[in-house]
Amino acid sequence: MGINFLSNLFLANTMNLGLAIGLIIGGVIVALVGGFFVGMFINNKRTEKRLGDVQTRTKKMIDDATNECVALKKEAKLEAKEQELQLRNEFERESREKKSELQKLEQRLLQREDSLDKKEESLTKKNDALDQQKKELLNKEAEVKKTQEKINNQHELMIKELEKVSQLTKEEAKQLLSNEILDETRHDVALQVRNIEQTAKDEATQEAKKIISLAVQRCAADHASEITVSVVQLPSDDMKARLIGREGRNIRAIENATGIELIIDDTPEVVILSGFDPVRREIARLSLEKLISDGRIHPARIEETVEKVRKEMDAEIKSAGESAMFEVGIFGLHPEIIKLLGRLKYRTSYGQNVYKHSIEVAQLAGLMASELGLDVTLAKRAGLLHDIGKAVDHEQEGTHIQLGSDIAKKYRESNKVINAIAAHHGDVEPTTIEAVLVAAADAISGARPGARRETGTNYVKRLEKLEELAGSFRGVDKCYAIQAGREVRVMVKPEQIDDAQTMFLAKDIAKKIEKELEYPGQIKVNVIREFRASEFAK
Repeated sequence: MGINFLSNLFLANTMNLGLAIGLIIGGVIVALVGGFFVGMFINNKRTEKRLGDVQTRTKKMIDDATNECVALKKEAKLEAKEQELQLRNEFERESREKKSELQKLEQRLLQREDSLDKKEESLTKKNDALDQQKKELLNKEAEVKKTQEKINNQHELMIKELEKVSQLTKEEAKQLLSNEILDETRHDVALQVRNIEQTAKDEATQEAKKIISLAVQRCAADHASEITVSVVQLPSDDMKARLIGREGRNIRAIENATGIELIIDDTPEVVILSGFDPVRREIARLSLEKLISDGRIHPARIEETVEKVRKEMDAEIKSAGESAMFEVGIFGLHPEIIKLLGRLKYRTSYGQNVYKHSIEVAQLAGLMASELGLDVTLAKRAGLLHDIGKAVDHEQEGTHIQLGSDIAKKYRESNKVINAIAAHHGDVEPTTIEAVLVAAADAISGARPGARRETGTNYVKRLEKLEELAGSFRGVDKCYAIQAGREVRVMVKPEQIDDAQTMFLAKDIAKKIEKELEYPGQIKVNVIREFRASEFAK
């Protein structure tokens, strides 16, 4: 019972609780629905209020926009009227200006028409005057033609009369007159040329003397006169028999090994070596001295000694070429050219050592080039190599100039150096000033007193030939070779040669000497004309 009671109580409480909860939920639902409807009502009121406000503001904005459009329309109309008025004023102003310009142009055109009318009238008058003058000129031309015909007829008559009187034809008279004019012109030209040349010569000579004197003073090369044969001293005459050997085998061995002729004559304690090649002659001389000093003279020893001396000679030749190159200050020469330079040490020309002559020419040309502001290196190089052909002229055909040019070309020397070598005796025209300086330096070195020598017979023959050439011209009275043949003085007959012709005579004599005479250095030709009047008081 008790349990039932508790169960009933629990059930009753549970039912009350459920009922209470249901009531609460229902109340909440009712409240929510009521709130929703209340909210909807309030929201509708607010929305109606907002719509009224928006309509009010929209109407106000429309009214304001309408008023503003009306105002803008009024302003636009006013501005349009103002612009229209302004454009109208500008148009009227431009119209007035153009009208004024057109009036001015019209006035100018009218003035030009007036001036053209006046010019037309003046041209018409001038044309009439010209026609009149033309008629007058035609009449005068006809009169001139008639007069010219009369003059021509009279001229022909005069020519015939002159031919009768002078006994000369017209062509002969022209020839005579042209010859006289040519003679007078030649005389006048000769006088002018002489004055110009004299002025140029005075200035050039003074400057050249200054340059050459400076170069010569700074270059003092030794001139050792060499002989064309070599002499070997013997300790005694018994040595001659040893040199000859049994049946001449020793002397033949020496000559075959050296290519030099050994002359053994009655001259006491002397043996002479004769040969065209100075290098071979020097090898033979040194070999003989070594053989004589050693005392062992037989064919095998001779060949051994000559071969040894030849090697020593080659080394000495190369050393001499290098010494010349360093002394002048030139570098970069081909080794074969250096050897050829060394060979010049044993070569002579008119008694002058070519090796020392080449060094001196290089130094003189370099000094003169320095004074003139030219290429010193080129001048020295060309001066040192100008006689290089003389190192082989005994072995090959041709002049030393041709051989030297070929050697320079073979070993790739510059064209300027080749031209200087070919032009130093005037065989070709020099293309550079340095080539002219090399020729001048060569002449200075060869013409200096004591630099060269020649035999007495050749010397006398050369001077006689020089005087003979100078005396072969018309009008020459006397001629004398002076200063060892470096100058020839020619005295002319004053009644046959005048002052102007003396200049041409000097040139002709110089050209003939260059063409027909061989000589060292250069020769100065002086033509002297002197007129003397003498009378005796009695």
